[in-house]
Amino acid sequence: MNNLLAPALSGFALMAGLIVAIGAQNAFILRQGLLRANVGLLVSIAIGIDATLVIAGTAGFGGFVHAHADVLKVISWAGAAFIAGYGVLAVRRALHPESLMPTDGARLTPVQAARTVLAVSLLNPHVYLDTVVLVGGIAGRYPGMARGAYTLGAVAASAVWFSLLGFGARLLGPVFARPLAWRVLDGVIAVIMFAIAASLVASAV
Repeated sequence: MNNLLAPALSGFALMAGLIVAIGAQNAFILRQGLLRANVGLLVSIAIGIDATLVIAGTAGFGGFVHAHADVLKVISWAGAAFIAGYGVLAVRRALHPESLMPTDGARLTPVQAARTVLAVSLLNPHVYLDTVVLVGGIAGRYPGMARGAYTLGAVAASAVWFSLLGFGARLLGPVFARPLAWRVLDGVIAVIMFAIAASLVASAV
């Protein structure tokens, strides 16, 4: 059992380091967590996406993704357009205080929320490079059951992070009881979205 602990911790630490950085997916889930809207659904989808991609990577699909640069380029352009659009919506929310109240998030139906988190997740090629190529590539160091432990560790990191992000956001409720706090949050989200969109365009050119 002790022989499996090291690879599990390695997978956990690597995955945690990759997903904790604020990105489009994290920003969307954080905002919905603050609004307490569709949190369980979004957390489950985010964990499911990571688990699927990590398992695919550790199963050996990293080389396939790395070899198909044209596919990643198409995803980059599509992702840049979608994420920039989400950034525009964040700017509009920040500029119109009347739309900053917590009930604003309730306008997203479960289907709309699911579509959005799927888009901000899967239209970002970095998610494939991080999970399938990087996490999956390092899995090659571990044979047999050790690789399984490594994979479980990586998936566990995703589960812990998104659960904390989505369900823990409500602890910030008192701060976001003021419209100004929502304006600042959406302003930050807009900057993040535009920066990600720009980086995706730069990588696709």
